[in-house]
Amino acid sequence: MARVYNFSAGPSVLPESVLKRAAEEMMDYQGSGQSVMEMSHRSKTYDAIIKECEALLREVMNIPDNYKVLFLQGGASSQFAMIPLNLMNKSGKADFILTGQWATKAYKEAARYGEAKVIASSKDKTFSYIPEWDEADFTPDADYFHICMNNTIYGTKFTKLPETGDVPLVADISSCVLSEPIDVSRFGLLYAGAQKNMAPAGLTVVIVREDLIGNAQEITPTMFNYQIHADNDSMFNTPPCYTIYVCKLVLEWLKNEIGGLENMKAINEKKAAILYDFLDSSKLFKGTVEKKDRSLMNVPFVTGNEELDAKFVKEATAAGFVNLKGHRSVGGMRASIYNAMPVEGVEKLVAFMKAFEEANA
Repeated sequence: MARVYNFSAGPSVLPESVLKRAAEEMMDYQGSGQSVMEMSHRSKTYDAIIKECEALLREVMNIPDNYKVLFLQGGASSQFAMIPLNLMNKSGKADFILTGQWATKAYKEAARYGEAKVIASSKDKTFSYIPEWDEADFTPDADYFHICMNNTIYGTKFTKLPETGDVPLVADISSCVLSEPIDVSRFGLLYAGAQKNMAPAGLTVVIVREDLIGNAQEITPTMFNYQIHADNDSMFNTPPCYTIYVCKLVLEWLKNEIGGLENMKAINEKKAAILYDFLDSSKLFKGTVEKKDRSLMNVPFVTGNEELDAKFVKEATAAGFVNLKGHRSVGGMRASIYNAMPVEGVEKLVAFMKAFEEANA
């Protein structure tokens, strides 16, 4: 069976060369006589894998030396609690900009442990834009300021960052990590579920400035304490071994085949432009996001007719374009065009959309 074009929001498409490499090494990883799936995480062979993965991530993302890289589990959703438990430890306050479901969940979870304040929200228009904010509203002594950099469900992206001064900026970068360069030094903490641009589901990566570690609240469970994981090099318990291995392969692909994040950004901009240009000219389809806030990774669109939307999704699936159904809170369709989606996939999707438009005008 031929491979389909997978536009899933996550778990998402992986580079074919990575999948082939993983398949080649499935039964015997580099002469060890065993699969990475079954080797001890305490072995020298696996220790080399996890150390190389971290070194590659530091190189590709240009992570400063005063930041710790933690390979954790529990999804980005666990970070909604881990962040306030570890960072909400001085004033007990934190600021939030609400741009979608995940930012809202992070806010609600933080409110269980301290004083969480909403600085701005785009809920009034179904999170179809990034709201403006007034720095005068920022909490001067907040322990951190949280944003969701790219909003998977609603297809929006921060194109500028709030200036938070001495207050650590925290960002959920699950659906935009590794898609373009990011200045890590602008943030106190970055976190991402791996299942969109990094690896299969099961791994959560946290990049945290060292001075923010070590002052967790007394009630913090041991497994939710960043210090524990930092002190044990992400080996306090059995890590998601195979997912970290695939993450290493993806980072090698980014470095050696793509040529780094600047090149990845150019490819992603090309893909997004192909799809957005068509949506802007189409008489049937239209994007749901304000142009200035459009994501490079997630592109929601609608026809304005629910029956026609359903017909499009059904026919697209039959034609090999899968997982295009939009999130229930937006409706319509959503094409997630992560790093591993080839330009050809977007070109063919647009060609299919043009043919569908002509047939259903």
